[in-house]
Amino acid sequence: MSEPSIFFSDVNERQGSFLRRTLVVGGLATLGVTALTVRLAQLQVVQAEEYATLASNNQFNFRLVPPPRGRILDRNGQVIAGNRPSFRVLVVRDETKDLDQTLDLLGRLLPDTVDRRRAIIRDVNAAPRFSPVPVKSDLTWEEFAKVNIYAPELPGVMADMNEARYYPFGGAFAHVIGYVAKVSDRDIAAIKAKGEDAPAMLYNPGFRIGRTGIEKALDPQLRGEAGGNRVEVDVRGRVVAEDVGGSRPAVPGKDVVLTLDADVQNRALEVFGEEAGGCVMMDVRTGDILCMVSAPSFDPNLFVSGVPSRTYRALADYERRPLTDKAIDGTFAPGSTFKPVVGLAALKRGVSPDRRVTCTGGYYLGRRFACLGTHGSLDMRGAIKASCNVYFMTLAVEIGPDAIAQTARDLGLGQVFDIGIGGQKPGLVPDRQWRRDNPVRGDGKWYPGETPSYAIGQGALTVNALQLAVYTSRLANGQKAVMPRLIKSIGGIEQAMGAAFADLPYDPELVKVLRDGMEAVTDVGGTGFRNSQLGLGPVRMAGKTGTAQPRNYGAGSRKGAGRPWQEKDHNLFIAFAPIDNPRYAVSVIVQHGGMGGGTAGAPRAREVMRVALLKDPEIRARIEQSGFAEATSYPGDAEGPSLAAQTASAPAPTPATADVGPRPYAADPQ
Repeated sequence: MSEPSIFFSDVNERQGSFLRRTLVVGGLATLGVTALTVRLAQLQVVQAEEYATLASNNQFNFRLVPPPRGRILDRNGQVIAGNRPSFRVLVVRDETKDLDQTLDLLGRLLPDTVDRRRAIIRDVNAAPRFSPVPVKSDLTWEEFAKVNIYAPELPGVMADMNEARYYPFGGAFAHVIGYVAKVSDRDIAAIKAKGEDAPAMLYNPGFRIGRTGIEKALDPQLRGEAGGNRVEVDVRGRVVAEDVGGSRPAVPGKDVVLTLDADVQNRALEVFGEEAGGCVMMDVRTGDILCMVSAPSFDPNLFVSGVPSRTYRALADYERRPLTDKAIDGTFAPGSTFKPVVGLAALKRGVSPDRRVTCTGGYYLGRRFACLGTHGSLDMRGAIKASCNVYFMTLAVEIGPDAIAQTARDLGLGQVFDIGIGGQKPGLVPDRQWRRDNPVRGDGKWYPGETPSYAIGQGALTVNALQLAVYTSRLANGQKAVMPRLIKSIGGIEQAMGAAFADLPYDPELVKVLRDGMEAVTDVGGTGFRNSQLGLGPVRMAGKTGTAQPRNYGAGSRKGAGRPWQEKDHNLFIAFAPIDNPRYAVSVIVQHGGMGGGTAGAPRAREVMRVALLKDPEIRARIEQSGFAEATSYPGDAEGPSLAAQTASAPAPTPATADVGPRPYAADPQ
């Protein structure tokens, strides 16, 4: 019997299949290891720097630090808008476990935050991630200490010290400087509407932006550049350390120096008391504005942290309008302060200053236009002194409204000046073209009966206090068309001065006739004599009184005595001094003062002018040399109480309207 044959084909086949599978798996494993090696090499070598940066960003946060806002100073370097330290408490939404619970606990420490809870939640929810949101500012030391003691039990709550905007003179500079306030959605939208990107610091909940006045006009320069703190955070985003080397300091905003004088400005507000109106003083040589006041005023410090709605409503609704800037935004009929304009227009067209007109108590042109007095025969100087309506009505009808309008514009009326802030109203200087564009009876004709009222600063004519100051400065200068300047320097860079003023298109000798008449106004027998005496020896003031009706009275009291405040006359006074070598010009408007320009306007102008003159070294030396040393103290100098102290001790101005309605066609007594 033969041996069975042994076959290995199945074994070999299975072995080959195993080897093939081994090779495939090994190859795949090799490819996987190779790919992993390549990827690891890419991550650790090629992209190492990129991922190191990302890891660092996860570990560190860059927190924006708003810059200190630039200061605003007066011409002598006195701070009129600065920054002060302020304790505050903040909440970081992303670090709180429960915002409502955190605010409940915080409310026990700071009860007044309970009333603002809804606004706080709104601000916290609108803030960027990990951005601290101020809950309350201006904490007392006790409140600040209390929050710090309980901080470990209040996740996401911190207390720190920052800088808050501060206006040391309160309402004295409120309208010209303005104030800062929270950035609103409208502010962001306005920037984006210009095609610009809003700076990141505008989104910082504690940042403030200029809202009105210089604060708004020069906000980019005052704002500065934001810095930042590089802080190390844990996995929950909580700060555990600060990387000082990676932090960037903020760049403070630029300081702005104005031409204003704090003592003159304060005195101007003081003399108004509870009356409403505006006052502007200028240097007739340089055009520098020494004061620009609107009364009554308000405390801009109220607006820094957000004024309560009840307080704002009280200010807005008060009939004397403390929020309105009556120095540039309020327009009024100029009354008899306009008569020198009519006189210069007539002189320019050949009328002799010695020509005499007889005043019999009224001017007749279709009807009788009253003159509150029977002045007899007057030349131009005498007519300005007596403020005779008949004289100037006679000249005005002869030369016509266009000649008067041209001279008024040459002297600065009806204009808006580039002083660095907005809000100016140009007022109205009417002429025949204006009447054609604004017809009364449909025919667009200037009727002769309109001219007598125009001659005495009534009718459609309106001006503001700044324009009156420019007009007076040009008369006082006599040769140059002085232009006003408010901003002296920005960041140490001097702003352009008006050294190259254009020439006035009038013979200086003709202008001198008007100045002589204004000198007579403040001399014995003049309409402004009683209340315009400076008491500074040889240094005297020339001026012109004015009273303007806000409405037709019909029968009844001429100046509105016994009538409601809003129906009383406006009282005006313009002046310059010294008479023999003019340095300063001032305009005063007392809104609805109800008296006369010489009674209400002149004494206020006198007090403001005294401060300016006594602060001028040359003029003060002249006064002292004349033997009037006892009269050379003024509020704010070393010999008298500081004006700031007087202001602080004086009662706050009560919570004034411009654009006082239609101008009557009636006579003006002054």
